Amino acid sequence: MAKRTARKKGADLRKKKEFSLRGRTLAELQKLSTTELAKLLPARQRRSLLRGVHNEGQRLVEKLGEAPVGGKAIRTHCRDVVILPAFVGRKVAVFSGKEFKEVEIRPEMIGHYLGEFVLTRRFEKHSGPGVGATRSSKFMPLK
Repeated sequence: MAKRTARKKGADLRKKKEFSLRGRTLAELQKLSTTELAKLLPARQRRSLLRGVHNEGQRLVEKLGEAPVGGKAIRTHCRDVVILPAFVGRKVAVFSGKEFKEVEIRPEMIGHYLGEFVLTRRFEKHSGPGVGATRSSKFMPLK
């Protein structure tokens, strides 16, 4: 009952929840080394980080480290790079197979791959029967 009256008065009871990954804040995650961070991630991402990043991915990691927060997007074809805490706030334009789609990296994306946020397939909605339709389905009722 008290919450309802407070809401009516205009008091804001909701606080923005601070990001944490397995109990660690963003500042704590940024201080960790790559091997320590890998221990906090799921198996596939942990294995990717422990095996090391390939040449193309390594260049992307270096560029993102130098890039200013909120600056110009860095274009890349590397969809298989694991998002690290150092990337947060940066913009990346990831290739979808047809075009580059811009993604701003948020703390919730840490531990995911870049390719997860840029889809390679698009949903195609079909309007009505077209070429190759059967005789009975070619004629659409008006109502």
